[in-house]
Amino acid sequence: MEKLNRQQILSLPNGVTILRILAIPLILVLLFCMGRGYQLLTGLLFLGAAITDTLDGYLARSRGMVTTLGKFLDPLADKLLIVTALIALIPAREIPVWIVIIIVGREIAITGLRGIAVSQDIIISASTLGKYKTVFEVASIFFLILNGSYLSINFRPIGMVLLWIALGIAVISGIDYFKKYLKSIIV
Repeated sequence: MEKLNRQQILSLPNGVTILRILAIPLILVLLFCMGRGYQLLTGLLFLGAAITDTLDGYLARSRGMVTTLGKFLDPLADKLLIVTALIALIPAREIPVWIVIIIVGREIAITGLRGIAVSQDIIISASTLGKYKTVFEVASIFFLILNGSYLSINFRPIGMVLLWIALGIAVISGIDYFKKYLKSIIV
């Protein structure tokens, strides 16, 4: 088992990932504050946190700073950010619970599947569909955050269309992950 050293923990990419995790409680608190300024601030903070996912990966690869801790924290931070925001949007922006359940269920199932695969020395890499799903989730959450009752522009229809697209891609990509796994174990 690899021991973590101070340099790995304090690396710039891991620091960016940790900042993404630390932004989640602030986003949650701001999501329930009323006023246009809070909606805009919350939306921009969420978008900034989501963008750091690309930044930390780029920094880690370009600087040769890919660590075991980073490989664990990065996907965890992504899932925490998206799942927490979706769950909070149920009461905050009245999005349908069943959509959130399917998306969160897919995340749990795929994380579990990938864990099982790794234990069998099978690597199921992130798919392009999964990356599109994340983009549509982030965009939908951003527009749904902006659509509070105190902002004069109605972003809800845009957010909901993007959420429906994210849901469709989540289901299709989830099926794709299971197909890849089954192919790898059936020889």
